[in-house]
Amino acid sequence: MKKEGKKKLIFGSIFVIIFAIWTALIQIVDVQAVGQNGTDIGFATFNCWFHKITGVNMTLYTVTDWLGLVPLVVSLMFAGVGVVQLVKRKSLLKVDSDILILGIYYVVVVFCYLVFEMIPINYRPILIEGIMEASYPSSTTLLVLCVMPTLMEQMNRRVKNGTVNKVIGILVISFSVFMVLGRLISGVHWFTDIVGSVFLSVGLFFIYKAFVLICY
Repeated sequence: MKKEGKKKLIFGSIFVIIFAIWTALIQIVDVQAVGQNGTDIGFATFNCWFHKITGVNMTLYTVTDWLGLVPLVVSLMFAGVGVVQLVKRKSLLKVDSDILILGIYYVVVVFCYLVFEMIPINYRPILIEGIMEASYPSSTTLLVLCVMPTLMEQMNRRVKNGTVNKVIGILVISFSVFMVLGRLISGVHWFTDIVGSVFLSVGLFFIYKAFVLICY
């Protein structure tokens, strides 16, 4: 288990590094003042081309925005599991280690979200209710791809019914694909925003999974 955990740690770390490189490239490659109010956008030619193809679909944006609450519910569900164990066992050290690691992981995800909200790399292609909002990385995509795989991972760990786990796996994958594609073609993000979220999400999830395998 520890050997497998180290492999996943390396894999996850590589994706975090790729995300860092991607973030740097966005700020130096084909940067043009084509964003809202003349803000700079990296990979401008491609981003603008893709945005013209997709256009803006506010209905899809609204649907994916509301569905972004699903991973929050999943997070609260596992937080509830941790609280119940804490109350019953009367010690934080007696709470399942994978639940504790999961809690730390969620905090890291939220931290990443807050950092990029406070330090915008670029802004959305359109105004949202008249406001310029940070666009990179896509926070909804980040939340979905970081949290939903943990539902599959935890269910596989705690539920021994293979059929149930397969159904949950199909639902999680379908939901995640819909959300990523939905944010991509709704026109509220640049293409590079979604790519950045995918890189960071994959990296963070595999690092989380690595620590579970190493410590559990």
